[in-house]
Amino acid sequence: MDGEPCLPRERTTGYRLSPTVRCDWDIFQHLAQQGLRKGPDTGLPDLEAALALVRGRPLNAGALPWATSLYHEIIARITDTAHTIATWHRTGPRQNLDAARRAIATSLDADDTAELLYQDWILTEDTAGNRAGVLHAIDTLQAVNRRLDVDMQPDTEAIISSIFGTDLSRT
Repeated sequence: MDGEPCLPRERTTGYRLSPTVRCDWDIFQHLAQQGLRKGPDTGLPDLEAALALVRGRPLNAGALPWATSLYHEIIARITDTAHTIATWHRTGPRQNLDAARRAIATSLDADDTAELLYQDWILTEDTAGNRAGVLHAIDTLQAVNRRLDVDMQPDTEAIISSIFGTDLSRT
């Protein structure tokens, strides 16, 4: 391009992309910010366009040491974007539960450990009156939590309890 490296190494911060390099991450950030700024009435197309750029786990799942912090930032933004899309589609005046499901699935393909998305999935299936879908979402979350050796978050337990009318701490 102009003779400057596209991936220069900084002495104190490691590698960084040159400002002349454009990638899906730049476009994703722009679209997500624009969609959030517009709000639920007109921002959904921008948020969905941002999420449409996501294809599986970004940056080889942070396997490269220099990419670890960027990987976590990207995953957090993908999760937040999918959560917003799912919430707006589930609770808006023109519900679109299939679009909510697509956003959740796309984000879970990028990071299957984001419990917030399982909460969205459970709530979406409950809104649809799909008891089998609720149970499938819970089973999937429980399998992930077993793999990670972590407990279910209290917010998730509260959602499940509100759906089934039970106190999970007694089961």
